Amino acid sequence: MPIIDAQVHAYERNHPGRPWHAVLAGPPEVTGEQMVAAMDANGVDGAILISAFTMYRYDTSYAVSVRNRFPGCFALIKPVDPANPSVADMIAEWKRTPGTVAVRMLLVRGGYNEDPADPGLNRVLKEAARLSMPVNLHIAGRLDQGIELIRRNPDTQIIVDHLGLVQPYDPPPPKEPWAELPKALTLAELPNVAIKITGACTLSHEPFPYNDIWDPVCRVIDAFGLDRCLWGTDWTRAVNLLSFAQGVEAFRVTGRISDSDKVKLMGGTTSRIYGWSPQRG
Repeated sequence: MPIIDAQVHAYERNHPGRPWHAVLAGPPEVTGEQMVAAMDANGVDGAILISAFTMYRYDTSYAVSVRNRFPGCFALIKPVDPANPSVADMIAEWKRTPGTVAVRMLLVRGGYNEDPADPGLNRVLKEAARLSMPVNLHIAGRLDQGIELIRRNPDTQIIVDHLGLVQPYDPPPPKEPWAELPKALTLAELPNVAIKITGACTLSHEPFPYNDIWDPVCRVIDAFGLDRCLWGTDWTRAVNLLSFAQGVEAFRVTGRISDSDKVKLMGGTTSRIYGWSPQRG
């Protein structure tokens, strides 16, 4: 079974032809070529390439160009704007784009309406369900809204970003980084919800291999089951706290889960939920 990172980003240097909206923590550039090189160096076979919202907002042209150059390495996820009256048409168009596997909404960073009954938010989830397209939902910082929004849409395959928790861009990690985990775990009772164990190492108060993450991570695995848990590094957002290699190896070397469990967590579940597997030459 291939190893698949459930969330990476790639971007080019800021330039007038494709200007950044804002600056994301990370190097001046992480091109598709550089991302593939890092994956190759660390035994990662494929990745879900999520268009970098901080830099590009709803413009996915760079991510699409990377996937088109490396079609066997990456699948694509696009942020969508629930306030756009044409968002349903945009999701349908994205579904037809080669290599796409999901859409994404970021409740806080997108500045969206805080009402879980908001028509735009629900329109995205209902249209995605109609098209059998999963939705990555970033609900950290708005857990209550996110939970209620998800409950209103039981037919949509939801993947909760980053454990549902606020994660740092720079050290130190929060004093109580797992404080809201019990609330996030209530989503485990909903069969249409999976959860990404992405960026977990950024919540550690210990050096590599970040052993203090494993009690809470195992609570997530116990609640959701490995068939609904997806590992990933969230590279490059994590760059100021750990390296890509450390984000991979912390999960590869741990003795807290079995080798067969690692097969599911580090690729098998991601492949099944998104319906995609890398095809490296």
